[in-house]
This record gives sequence, structure tokens and C-alpha cells, in this order.
Amino acid sequence: MKQFVVIGLGRFGSSVATTLADNNYDVLAIDKDEERVQSISNKVTHAVEADATDEEALKTLGVRNFDVAVVSIGDNVSANILCTLILKELGVPYVIVKAPDTLHGKVLTKVGADRVVYPERDMGARIAHNLISSNVLDYIEFAPEYGVIEIIATDKMIGKTLKELEFRSKFNVNVMAIKRGENLNVSPGAGDKVLEGDRLVVMGKNESLESLKDYDESKDF
Repeated sequence: MKQFVVIGLGRFGSSVATTLADNNYDVLAIDKDEERVQSISNKVTHAVEADATDEEALKTLGVRNFDVAVVSIGDNVSANILCTLILKELGVPYVIVKAPDTLHGKVLTKVGADRVVYPERDMGARIAHNLISSNVLDYIEFAPEYGVIEIIATDKMIGKTLKELEFRSKFNVNVMAIKRGENLNVSPGAGDKVLEGDRLVVMGKNESLESLKDYDESKDF
């Protein structure tokens, strides 16, 4: 299971950290503000007060052992860049960084950021859900208990019709659309077949969507 380190616990960083933790992922949350650390300490695996621009501090915390780092130091552009550089030099495989604008984003990319996000366009929870499952391309929560996800067709789905896949009876979700290249099939019928490369837009209750995301491909659909 992936392990995440979230650096910077403002609104965005806290949202990412708590959403990941709510989905039972190990999360190390870091901020130099003691109050922010205390406020999230009972919601994540570990919460630590530390300076994320201090390479020795990050080494001591073992950040190099984490799979993904999310950097969200919003009030200090230079610290954001320096932290990103340190994380990549320490060997963190995948570093996602929040940027205030595209110019800052270009600099972050140059120093090694694997992905740059802009809070005006990307909500913290949406990024977190995207990280959790490699086959979930997008997540949209449109009501407290309902959501929509977009998934890539797995090997077990390819070549079967929607009727054969029984999304409604097995997962209690509905396939709203099928994306195939540039084409979008809205309200597909039971006889529509899923092909390789298809993307399925699925709606349902959040717990039902979670069961679909956690689907084990080794099992028959």
C-alpha cells in the first residue's frame, strides 16, 4: 500500500492528508506551525512539526521511504521550490506540488516536480482520490453521499457488455457514459460492449464507488 507525506497543512494540504487517511492510507503530515500540526494529529498516521526546507530534518523523518509527497507550502514560494528540490534529491519517487500560478509551476517542473497542481482548478480531495487508485482518472463529489468516477476499463471488463458486467447488481452503481477516444457514448445500453482503452463514467453512492475502486482484478467480474 502506498505511503504519503503531506508537507504544508493549510486548507489544501489538510484536505489531501485527511482524505488519504480516511481511506486508510499511511500519512505523515508536516508543518512548521504547531497549531496546524496539533489540529490534524488525530486524523492522520503521524503529524510532525518541522521545517520542510531543512534537509537533515526531512532525512530524520525518513521521507525518502514514502511513495508520494504532496508539497503545499502556499505562503512561501521559495520554500515550496526548495522543499521540492530536497525531496527529489532524497529520492522520493513522486512529488506533487501546489503552485499559485503557471510561472511558479514551470519553475517547480524544472527542479523536479512530477506533477504541479493549481488550487483554483484542483480541490485537495479530488487530487487525493486520484492518487489512491491508478485506474481512477477522476473523482467528482456532487452530493455528500454520492459521487461520479471515471475509470479505465480493466482486462476483466474488456469484451463484455454492460449487462454481462452487472455493475448495478454487483456494485450498486450505474454507468452513465463510455468514452472511446474522442467519442462519448452518453447513456449506453445494456448491450454496449466495453473495449480496450474505454473509459467508463460511473455514478453511485460513495461507499459503492469505493468498492468498485478496490475491485481486485484477479477475481472474475
